[in-house]
Amino acid sequence: NVLREAEHDRLYFQLIRSAKDGIFYILVNKKVGTMMKAVRFHGQRDIRLDDIEVPKCGKGQVKVKPAYVGICGSDLHEYLSGPNIIPTSPHPITGEQAPLTLGHEFSGVIEEVGEDIKDIQIGDRVAVQPIIYDGTCGACKDGLINCCDNNGFVGLSGWGGGLSEHVVVPRTAVYAIPEAVSMEAGALVEPIAVAWHSVDISPLKKGDAILVLGGGPIGLAVIQCLKARGAEKIIASEVAPGRQAFAKRFGADYVLDPTKDDIVARVREICGGVGADIAFDAAGVQAGLDQALKAIRAQGTLVNIAVWEKRAQLQMNDLVFRERKYVGVTTYVQGDFRHVLNAIAAGTLKPEPMITGKIQMDQIVEKGFRALTEDKDKHVKILVEVSP
Repeated sequence: NVLREAEHDRLYFQLIRSAKDGIFYILVNKKVGTMMKAVRFHGQRDIRLDDIEVPKCGKGQVKVKPAYVGICGSDLHEYLSGPNIIPTSPHPITGEQAPLTLGHEFSGVIEEVGEDIKDIQIGDRVAVQPIIYDGTCGACKDGLINCCDNNGFVGLSGWGGGLSEHVVVPRTAVYAIPEAVSMEAGALVEPIAVAWHSVDISPLKKGDAILVLGGGPIGLAVIQCLKARGAEKIIASEVAPGRQAFAKRFGADYVLDPTKDDIVARVREICGGVGADIAFDAAGVQAGLDQALKAIRAQGTLVNIAVWEKRAQLQMNDLVFRERKYVGVTTYVQGDFRHVLNAIAAGTLKPEPMITGKIQMDQIVEKGFRALTEDKDKHVKILVEVSP
């Protein structure tokens, strides 16, 4: 029987009496450095702060001590209706399944490097690019790691996550943070890279009029990236008053409310009767999709960034008879993290006002997930301070 448990300097002891001979034994069941705290997804609305083993750093890998971690819309979807992306059977690359550690938007400090790593040092500040890819499929061979047939994400598919005291990732996943960039901004690089890539995919040119659907973190990041790339006329469509204000703050020239404004008529009016050149859908709502298709001009382009929860419908004749284009984009490619970090360092991107709250790991449910779902008009991005 276990008669007593004690903890001293993170050494855990159990005092046990043998049922066979009555002799007392002391069992040390955890040692310094072998266990850590991690926020893990166990199921829908079941997020726990667990004790798990510290991962070991091997060849071609680095161990990172996470500093700040952003709560993403994907995390919210998993919490509210998951598992969706999180695997319930072994992932084809990581071999892992729920329960899994969360957190794929994060910055941190290098605390260990594999013996073959020479180009990064212990103590370096880094942003972590979380895409997991096999490197062998057709998309990967074309350099499109974001389109990998078996892709996943650190913090959703295995290999740990930012919401833990330590995480081990491939060396290729970390990007040094310039001195002029804060660790908080470093945690915003991942969602901004999504926006940066979507603007890259679009046919943006000087003088274009742009419609952005949705004023959440990705929609606001798109507005910032458009401004940084020289866009001159940006129209945002957003329902929530708080996020309308953020859209204006980050550079939208016009902010429309789809519950009050006729989006198609207003966009055409603003654009001289012809419609927007490009629309970015960061909302993933059927009504918004219908409006955007009609609000772009002939031969205009609608870029879909949103991950849809339900099957969407396209009125194909809205595309065909106006020669409009509908383009899907996903996450980012190699190099996008570096472009974003350089833009933040240069001051052409200033994302830190997106941060509307900072919390601790043990507050993740109440002040993180619930705040973002029940009081989302007041929030854009909540960061978890793991080890700032």
